[in-house]
Amino acid sequence: MTRPIKFGSAGFIFIMCLSLLLAGCQSSPTTYTLTGRVISKQPADQQLIIDNDDIPGFMPAMTMPYAVKDPDGFGRVQPADLIRANVIKGPAGNFWLEHLAVIGKGTARSSGEGTASQVLMIGDKVPDVPMVNQDGKTIRFSDFKEETVLLTFVYTRCPFPDYCPLLTRQFANIQKELAKNPDDYKKTHFISISLDPKYDKPAVLREYGLSNMDHDPNGFGHWDFVSTTPADLLKLTAGFGLSYSEQDGQISHSMNTILLAADGTVANMWPGNEWKTSEVLDVMRHAATANK
Repeated sequence: MTRPIKFGSAGFIFIMCLSLLLAGCQSSPTTYTLTGRVISKQPADQQLIIDNDDIPGFMPAMTMPYAVKDPDGFGRVQPADLIRANVIKGPAGNFWLEHLAVIGKGTARSSGEGTASQVLMIGDKVPDVPMVNQDGKTIRFSDFKEETVLLTFVYTRCPFPDYCPLLTRQFANIQKELAKNPDDYKKTHFISISLDPKYDKPAVLREYGLSNMDHDPNGFGHWDFVSTTPADLLKLTAGFGLSYSEQDGQISHSMNTILLAADGTVANMWPGNEWKTSEVLDVMRHAATANK
């Protein structure tokens, strides 16, 4: 005859601890090995954009942004370096790099290769290049002499939610807030500059703009979506310290959002994508008030 097994409180605690331990093991991070080439480096966000080789079980070869949790390794690597690193995939699906090592040196493939350009600082005048907007009209920064202009760089095919789509959503939110005060609204203007002028023609830019303005074409009176020539795009990206490269229709780039004063000079800059709409809105409202 078998006897039922009785568990005291100690046995119950042991089983509970064992269950939690097993559950923890099931949700522990997974490690993969990455090799690839660094396209660009974004210190403000502790991110690298990497043209990675195939990572079996994780993702195919592609160009991707990666968060880095290795401060020393991040400090060592530079654009064009060939690297090896551990990709750590957390239980929530997020991932990051650790244990970065440089395994070779390459030649930079930046669009600005061979071109020396001065990075613009606060108070510097912006190159007044011609740009073609969503209506096929040529505009320049000098067309907005009485307005403060908020500008950034995006491209309509960007597949990363935290890059161009995020910047565009933030612009849309700021536009809605500014519209609540007609005086602020008429003293400000937005410009989104395409990093993909070969694809982002006026019709494409118009559809992209409408999709981010509740399909209200009146919004174009306050927000232009533009492209320019590759040479003029290079002047602007180099001036604002952006790096970008193109491969198979996908563009890897750093980010910068810039506020121009009414006289066409740089008034403020917000690198990366972690700035808050409330902060930019406050600065814009102050600039608009000072411009009255």
